[in-house]
Amino acid sequence: MRKLVITVLLLVLTAAPAAARPLDVGRYASPNPGSVNVLWISAPRGLIVIDSGRTLSEASNALKAIRAARRPVAAILITHAHPDHVGGLGVLHEAFPTAPMYATAATAEEIRTDSKGFYELTREIEHDNYPKTMTVPDHVIQPNQPLFVGGLRLETAEFGPGETDAETVFYEPLTHKLFPGDIVSNHMTPALLEAHTCGWLTDLDRLRDRFPYAATLYPGHGAPGSPSLIAHQKRYIKDFRALVAPAVAPSSPGGTTVTPEELATVKAQVEAKYPDYPNVASLPTLMDVNITAVAHEIATDAPC
Repeated sequence: MRKLVITVLLLVLTAAPAAARPLDVGRYASPNPGSVNVLWISAPRGLIVIDSGRTLSEASNALKAIRAARRPVAAILITHAHPDHVGGLGVLHEAFPTAPMYATAATAEEIRTDSKGFYELTREIEHDNYPKTMTVPDHVIQPNQPLFVGGLRLETAEFGPGETDAETVFYEPLTHKLFPGDIVSNHMTPALLEAHTCGWLTDLDRLRDRFPYAATLYPGHGAPGSPSLIAHQKRYIKDFRALVAPAVAPSSPGGTTVTPEELATVKAQVEAKYPDYPNVASLPTLMDVNITAVAHEIATDAPC
């Protein structure tokens, strides 16, 4: 009987879910300007890669780091359709042709159509280092439904319009690891060019409330950090709006249009308040574009 009990205990211990054990997360961060993260989770049955990097060369460098883990790739997940997160998808798909590529229908449609012209703009900047034809994910994530990949259960949640129109967040509940895409960044100048800062602030509140037990965040840009990254991102956006708002007041020199002098002033104020914040995008004029976009949003929309 004693031998039988010991045997049963051993079977229970060895069969314990791998997800209950420490979950390793790998990260490749491309160089600045426009550093972007490619992340991978070491799941029970292989690696789950999250996003693919911006350019072909960056994806090739990420691929080397992924292969160094010496594990098969079980799946590739895409958080959103911005150029810096999907440009390397073809490189990863060619390296791991049997790994399913997951995205929501909205994200896949944007990758297919480039309705905002962001991929065309990126090709003008990166030239032959950006794919001429986009690789479109072949598996659909149902928004707010759990995803089972690589022997792991991931919770998902859909956000937007905010940082972009549609953004998928992934959460591993046993180790409390959260992958928020670009809703949160760490010590980076975000892309505000879609002019949905009110929605972005709402998304940050929703993110905090939806995943109250998240312990570690792995953002799309910048180093992993604590949940305090959510509050810091919210503070940046609020400060940015507060600095832009006087430039579009009716009594300002240009009225609701930002003059070159006002743009230069706002830019200097933001950079003084948030020094050494690299751009999340390779677009050299990102700060100027951010100011113009948020100015238009404040001038034409109701207050947040």
